[in-house]
Amino acid sequence: MSDSLEKKGSNSKSSFGQGEVESMVSPVPPAKKLASILSFDGNGKDTRSKVLREAQANLDFVTDTGYKAELRRDFSLLSLLGIGFGITNSWFGISGAMVAGISSGGPVMIIYGIILLAIFGMCIGITLGEMASAYPNASGQIYWTMKLAPKKYSRVLSYAAGILSWLGSVFTSAAVEMAIATAVMGLYALSYPEATIERWQVFLVYEATNLLLIPFNIWEKPLPMISKITLYTSLVSFGIIIVVVLSMHEGDFQKPSFVFAEFQNGTGWKSGVIAFIVGLINPNWSFSCLDAATHIAEESLNPAVQIPQAIIGTVIVGFLTSFSYCIAMFFSIKDLTAIMESTTGVPIMDIFYQATNSKAAAIGLEVLVILTAFTCNMGCHTWQARICWSFSRDNGLPFSKYWSKVNTRTGSVVNAHLLSCFLNGVIGILYVASSTAFNSILVSCVTFLLLSYMVPTVFWIRERNNVKPGPFFMDKYHIGLFSSLMLCGWTIFAFIFYNFPAVMPVSGDNMNYSSAVFALVFIIFTCDWMIRGKKEYIGIEERESKKDELKVYMSDQLSIIEAEVAK
Repeated sequence: MSDSLEKKGSNSKSSFGQGEVESMVSPVPPAKKLASILSFDGNGKDTRSKVLREAQANLDFVTDTGYKAELRRDFSLLSLLGIGFGITNSWFGISGAMVAGISSGGPVMIIYGIILLAIFGMCIGITLGEMASAYPNASGQIYWTMKLAPKKYSRVLSYAAGILSWLGSVFTSAAVEMAIATAVMGLYALSYPEATIERWQVFLVYEATNLLLIPFNIWEKPLPMISKITLYTSLVSFGIIIVVVLSMHEGDFQKPSFVFAEFQNGTGWKSGVIAFIVGLINPNWSFSCLDAATHIAEESLNPAVQIPQAIIGTVIVGFLTSFSYCIAMFFSIKDLTAIMESTTGVPIMDIFYQATNSKAAAIGLEVLVILTAFTCNMGCHTWQARICWSFSRDNGLPFSKYWSKVNTRTGSVVNAHLLSCFLNGVIGILYVASSTAFNSILVSCVTFLLLSYMVPTVFWIRERNNVKPGPFFMDKYHIGLFSSLMLCGWTIFAFIFYNFPAVMPVSGDNMNYSSAVFALVFIIFTCDWMIRGKKEYIGIEERESKKDELKVYMSDQLSIIEAEVAK
């Protein structure tokens, strides 16, 4: 049985302080002991109110779900938006993944791709927002599937959603780290044009980046502030880059037809339509990961309201920044052919160089992109660790008793974090095997996440009028239903076409390995389900059977806190 279902007699500790109410399942401590560990930092009513609201939120959560509340509720709406936008980070996504899209139609593909994907992104955001509002839980689509799917199939489908969502988040982290490694080596290539960049060099930078970023998610307390810093870093970098590029440009900007009308196919595909579709992976990556904020639900005081706000805000800010960014960058291009043929491997940096005519300026602007990527990857690590931890609470992974632990010293899910980062390191080996590995990683990231969204959405479409909705419910004009149908349709379309080769003709060196990755994952985890998961995975009935027991403990705890605060 998972540690999350511990019974009476547990030795777990509780500590309460400013912005910190860690719930427990063990019997409530005597009032004197609780009073001694209550600490208010002199902030008076605000602090006391926060402690009470946190305890009440934990009681509501336990009553609704049967899960033990183990994490601090320190994330504000701004922090949640920092997690959501910090990970999605649309303008950076365009910059980091441009190498996978610029040859599939040039600026035209990316410009119209952003508009198209922003529409689908809003549909996805509305659907996720509705489910997150009705069922706020750190497990996100895993828990939603448990609640919505027919009881006969809820366990296996929830398990599938868990595997897809966790691996999707891990592939996202890997893609960001690959973008950082490519950018770092691109800086070297721009500085020393005669140098030849080898794949093993990029691989080493990739692994170093993964190791360097691990410490930032070891401690829980700084994470809300790190999320805000991520948001500010992204927006400030975005502004500086646009101002510098436009102000240093000599003025010979491209014609509107170059940006909006001239389709330039450099993929080798004879069909321009196919080239356009496979290139959409670039703007699609910029609007992926929209579930990130849902997995912080147990760290927010009002997740039913704030999670949907963070998701919709992420899509809106993402579109405004990525669209304006691309307009500015693409009008500043002087020679698209030179960018496509560049040996740096970083098209956006080549655009900086052409626009400013200064290596120093191009390097400085690319450093801002890398800095944004670093903060983005910190958020990715938070996200992938939360999914791994929440999935393991229900014995979703082998050795779940280790991955489901919350570190009592740091307050964070350290074991789940380290496991996810280890898998990030393993994925990096793909780059050594294929010159188009980055594209394969992007495809795996996007398709795994879309499939994880579709699993509960299919049942949400069926049950949306039979369940109690949350505060965010777009029933007027059937907007919510339409959005859910769009999500399912787009998932099927993307899964088929994104697994096509990115370039033609296909060879062992440039093939799209994402379909092979999916097949391998399917085989491994089908075996895991049959051998282990079928017996160990905790379903919704077993989970909810613990609600009454937990509710009693949490109610007593809340009563004692109310009494102590009132003194």
